[in-house]
Amino acid sequence: MGRGKELDTKSPPDIEIQESGEIYFFYRPKVEKEEAHSSDDIQRMYIVLRPESGERPVEVKQDVNDSPPKTAEGGHGAQEVNIEKQPLMRLIVMGRKSLPDPSKKRGRPSWGFVELVTTNIQDVKDALKGEEYDTKTRGHRHKPPARPLAEGFYRILRHHHTKDKKDDNKKMHTHLIYKLELPSEPESENQPQEALNVENEASFLIQIKNPDPNQQGRTEFTGLKRKRRAAFPAHLQAQFGKLRYHPADPPDFLNYEGCEFLLIAASSDVQEELGLDLETEEAHDHASCSDLVNTFGVGERGSADALPKGVWV
Repeated sequence: MGRGKELDTKSPPDIEIQESGEIYFFYRPKVEKEEAHSSDDIQRMYIVLRPESGERPVEVKQDVNDSPPKTAEGGHGAQEVNIEKQPLMRLIVMGRKSLPDPSKKRGRPSWGFVELVTTNIQDVKDALKGEEYDTKTRGHRHKPPARPLAEGFYRILRHHHTKDKKDDNKKMHTHLIYKLELPSEPESENQPQEALNVENEASFLIQIKNPDPNQQGRTEFTGLKRKRRAAFPAHLQAQFGKLRYHPADPPDFLNYEGCEFLLIAASSDVQEELGLDLETEEAHDHASCSDLVNTFGVGERGSADALPKGVWV
């Protein structure tokens, strides 16, 4: 499957695309749950962003030697990655196990964090696989593997706007927008997609949380413990100043494990909101065409078939 494309239908002068790539969604059933039938059966929802092009072909990520993936403690940026030539994967965990409801514009934000950043696809596959382990209180436990939920393409874009057309002082925020390629409508049932608010397309404001404990302030989101928060390099940390949140500009913020962010529902109609008509390439309805399945595999028998059908597994 392809990267998709955007058609500029209104020639919006206030939008600049910062990063383009592929987006994948997964869910993991709760421990000891062999199948999921509703959102109540979900332990975690994951998003994988794989940037493939952007304003700058080379992005900076934390040095893997500074903070190995197993520690999840963040790290200082020191490794350059040419996203047009190398795979760069960000494994994201959504705290509420769903996306914000796009029908509730500017509703309650959803908190999430970057759990893993890697150039090795196997690292992501390992993070999504199942696990057998023993506990002192409950004995032997089984953590089921994550299941494929949806796949498509995304854009992170810079949006300059003003509430008053007579006001020349424009403010800037950043959006994460996406459009799904699988499951494809109208053939799919979209059971898990509807339960987890994964619409066919959507736009969210994305804000990066300041990891500085002196600037945390009061918030309804407890967030990560201090030792797990991102340790941004000086040039990124300086952009916060005394602010608690900053736009995802540059997207390099997301290249640090422990990066916390908020997603705020903006619209389920990207064309209406931003003037961009997102188009997928030729529709596919077979798992053999799925980049998600081909790249990450599937954790359980039947997962590959469930993806295009849009059913729980």
